[in-house]
Amino acid sequence: MTQSAAGLKLDPFKVACSSCNLRELCLPVGMSNDQLDQLDTMVATRRTVARGDTLFRAGDAFQSLYAVRTGFFKTCVSSEDGRDQVTGFQMAGELLGLDGIGTDKHTCDAVALEDSQVCVIPYHQLEDLSREFSDLQRQFHKIMSREIVRDHGVMLLLGSMRAEERLAAFLLNLTQRLRTRGFSASSLVLRMTREEIGSYLGLKLETVSRTFSKFQDDGILEVKQRQIRVLNQDALQGLVNGNPC
Repeated sequence: MTQSAAGLKLDPFKVACSSCNLRELCLPVGMSNDQLDQLDTMVATRRTVARGDTLFRAGDAFQSLYAVRTGFFKTCVSSEDGRDQVTGFQMAGELLGLDGIGTDKHTCDAVALEDSQVCVIPYHQLEDLSREFSDLQRQFHKIMSREIVRDHGVMLLLGSMRAEERLAAFLLNLTQRLRTRGFSASSLVLRMTREEIGSYLGLKLETVSRTFSKFQDDGILEVKQRQIRVLNQDALQGLVNGNPC
């Protein structure tokens, strides 16, 4: 890791995948105790990343994947004119660092949107263990496939949807991911700013703010700064399906 990881701290204790309540989200179930012991040995460190600090930067050497244990991240790339383009948001139970596999260098920045903690998974050890345990290899392929599908979804958002449809799809995706992790699907606190949402969705800040206001006026959402409550899930889904609210 380069100086971009200066905000990281190594915790002096070992991660126990066998007792982690997120393992079903980022690692396969059904592994034997011996297999889980080997996984515990591989995932030997946690790192904490303070809000605003960078886990890795574009151009850093790729060495590890990172499972988000707590907190929230954004990934972004810098455009030629120096602006940051948000490419994704990652929450607990999701992986960071897959962008570096192809070229052995990271292609984006990963920035903590709140104080966060990740489990460090050395990639060469993951490869070795995956060859030994087909369940782990299969799950890793599923994770990579899910990232590809998510990228396709973003391209669809940016290419064919109106502003209201883009924001509705974004909120539905976010609530579904939160529900998978045992959180409420109707009440959430946005960890990202309106500007970051706009960057991700290809919308101007004022358009994002105006669309949130419209959703509130239409009785779809209750909006209190970053606190969001979904009042009409069907209306959000109807927007994404191209139906009027």
